[in-house]
Amino acid sequence: MIKINNLTKKFGSHVSLDNVTCEFSKNDSVALMGANGAGKTTLIRSILGYYHPDSGNVLVNGFCPIKERVKVLQDISFVPQLPPPIKLSIDELMSYVVVSSDVDKELILHYANEMKLNIKDNINKSFFKLSGGMKQKLLIAISLAKKSDIIIFDEPTANLDPDARDDFYRLVKLNSSEKTTLFVTHRLEEVKELVNRQIYMDLGKVVSDERV
Repeated sequence: MIKINNLTKKFGSHVSLDNVTCEFSKNDSVALMGANGAGKTTLIRSILGYYHPDSGNVLVNGFCPIKERVKVLQDISFVPQLPPPIKLSIDELMSYVVVSSDVDKELILHYANEMKLNIKDNINKSFFKLSGGMKQKLLIAISLAKKSDIIIFDEPTANLDPDARDDFYRLVKLNSSEKTTLFVTHRLEEVKELVNRQIYMDLGKVVSDERV
């Protein structure tokens, strides 16, 4: 579903991705690991079409995320490490997602409830003013409700308390069948029961790629 071929990305003289080649298929559940600066986030952003490669290419379901980004993003759910500074209210944000991504609003509410996020009492609050944990819960609920073929989580539990982390991993386990799931994580112990593949990156290269 995702093919990365000889991908190199530089920022000035710094090489963030150094001739990376790998492939992620249906039913791959991957822990993507490595120290800060290893290239993990650059790889994810290249898949999402944020960055133009210096050489090599990325294909998502056969499409280039640079030239056909709208089509590519239709099949991807993404939860970033740092929630974006969205000024919409929760109600406005959900309505936008429903229209733009053809998502069932009731499913968003369902998963928000499963994450123990009180939507009803916060429906008119600005997303920007929510606590870090509340933002993360809503983004997780939206990502699961979208029913994408590919789900990418970049340190998704960073702002969650232990109970919310348990809820997150339970829901992911229930919704990972027939999908490609990528976890950018420093918490291998938390995802080891969910993943069937572990990739370590260092200095812009894939240094190990193991099935587990």
